[in-house]
Amino acid sequence: MTSPPPIVPDPDETGMSPELIVAFKAAVLGVVEGLTEFLPVSSTGHLIVASHILDYGSPEFDIAIQLGAILALTWAYRERLVQLLADTASRPAARLFVLKVLVAFLPAAIVGLLLHHVLETLFRPGVVASTLIVGGLVILVIDGPRRFRGLADLELITMKQALLIGFGQTLSMVPGVSRSGATIVTGLLVGLDRRAATDFSFLLALPTMYAATLYSLWKARAALAGEMGLGMAVGLLAAYVSALIVIHAFLRFVQTNSLRPFGWYRIVAGLAVLAWLFLA
Repeated sequence: MTSPPPIVPDPDETGMSPELIVAFKAAVLGVVEGLTEFLPVSSTGHLIVASHILDYGSPEFDIAIQLGAILALTWAYRERLVQLLADTASRPAARLFVLKVLVAFLPAAIVGLLLHHVLETLFRPGVVASTLIVGGLVILVIDGPRRFRGLADLELITMKQALLIGFGQTLSMVPGVSRSGATIVTGLLVGLDRRAATDFSFLLALPTMYAATLYSLWKARAALAGEMGLGMAVGLLAAYVSALIVIHAFLRFVQTNSLRPFGWYRIVAGLAVLAWLFLA
């Protein structure tokens, strides 16, 4: 007696199986996260819009793909982090620099803990559209063609400058603002050059994003136990690979280019979201 054939999920009208559809949507969102997390364009804003369009995603999924992006940043900066760790044992300047990064981390940590639930109410496409446009205009004004070079050596950054960048980072908790955009622009405002501002932004992202991700993982631990699967694995991998590519490309870009193209992009993207909301 032959055994019955295995049960295969019915494909949808496109001919794709449910598993393949999940993998495709997860991969798209993972790439969106990886491409936008470390550029001054707002990964959260893009994910909110992309998730609405694809009708896919969850808070648990967002945690997974953000983890992919931060793992990519850790790998990209691995040599610098190892050197910095070694230097802290022998160089007071290195220990002081680590302290400055931690001081810059504190404002976002405090605000995030106190206002987490309030900020969650702002996760709407309309808010994203507005902050994309405003942020674009800010970039165009601050990173103009006549901008002076600024401080290039990160170890010379003062505690005040580090703290001000940390306060700038708190603005990124509003969807559409962009964590990297807020910290890089604030870095420019306090006197850093583009590469130094970008490096400090990325180094500051490590404690900030790991703290936020680990906190979110702990809060969602029960839901994650039942959510782990194909979608999360594909999304995390897609975010990791795309973020790794973007990090290296963006660091090369800011050596010789202004952030103005990202300012124009933000304005166009914000107007596009407004048009989409109006026509929907």
